[in-house]
Amino acid sequence: MLPPDRLRQITERFEYLEAQLNAGADPAKIAEISREYSELKPVVEQVAAYRQLLSDISDAEAMLDDPEMRALAEDELPVLKAKRPKAEAALRRALLPKDEADARPAMIEIRPGTGGEEAALFAGDLFRMYARYAEARGWRLEVIDQQETELGGLKELVARIEGQGVFARLKFESGVHRVQRVPETESGGRIHTSAATVAVLPEAQEVDIDIPAQDIRIDTMRSSGAGGQHVNTTDSAVRITHLPTGIVVTSSEKSQHRNREIAMSVLRARLYDAERQKAADAMAADRKAQVGTGDRSERIRTYNFPQGRLTDHRIGLTLYKLDQVMQGDLDDVIDALIEDDQARRLAEMEG
Repeated sequence: MLPPDRLRQITERFEYLEAQLNAGADPAKIAEISREYSELKPVVEQVAAYRQLLSDISDAEAMLDDPEMRALAEDELPVLKAKRPKAEAALRRALLPKDEADARPAMIEIRPGTGGEEAALFAGDLFRMYARYAEARGWRLEVIDQQETELGGLKELVARIEGQGVFARLKFESGVHRVQRVPETESGGRIHTSAATVAVLPEAQEVDIDIPAQDIRIDTMRSSGAGGQHVNTTDSAVRITHLPTGIVVTSSEKSQHRNREIAMSVLRARLYDAERQKAADAMAADRKAQVGTGDRSERIRTYNFPQGRLTDHRIGLTLYKLDQVMQGDLDDVIDALIEDDQARRLAEMEG
């Protein structure tokens, strides 16, 4: 049985926020009120649907006492009661605590792992996959730092993605992605296994992470393009070292001022992510192997090109649509990961 007091409190809070918006809320608070209102709206819709179902069941049960309506009620009741478990499950999912970072933009970092040039080429394929997915969802992707190999692979890629529900949908992509295929560089037709690492971090604001000036060292360097092709190089590239942790970030756009902004944004995201990981580990040390831990060393997925097969090892999902996935059709994978995460959290709450 779902707690009626909690359902009433949520509905009353939603109605209060709605009244505030209709009355012309304080401009300083309008963004915060609108965000909370948007977050609560789908929950309140689920509450209303659940209450309506309970009311329909109650009405049908009352009709059993009416000889003229009894036959109709006996037909309706089993159908209505069969809907109740599904409605309760949907409402429980809606009531799960939200990750406050879910609505934030995300920083995505992709680097080759084991496998040499083939790993770098696969890292580039992963980036194009995410770029296509972002485009399909109407998100905005901005490349912050991109270093390519001579064959067009990636040594490193850092990008920012902004849009509705970006981090909520991409946060399960962190980890080691393994590929099995015949590399372009292989003349003998042998299948090779290589890997790339993906890290997805929620963007952090200055209010989230305070970085004292004495904790960082900023160096400017000569900026150049892939393979050093730019003749007119300038000392505009910026490298920031966070002294307490040793984290190093770089940005090599043409504007030194812009590079400082970008590098500080990436540094804040990494420090914020480290704090989130520390908190998550403290709350549930036994969840290391589960979806959503963001463990960068965990092999999460295999892309087998000869068989057209994608396997997500965390949830045992196998799809034979690798071509579509590499073109950015990721929803089947991401939806399954989200559903599994919700099921685990529901089990924890109710266990």
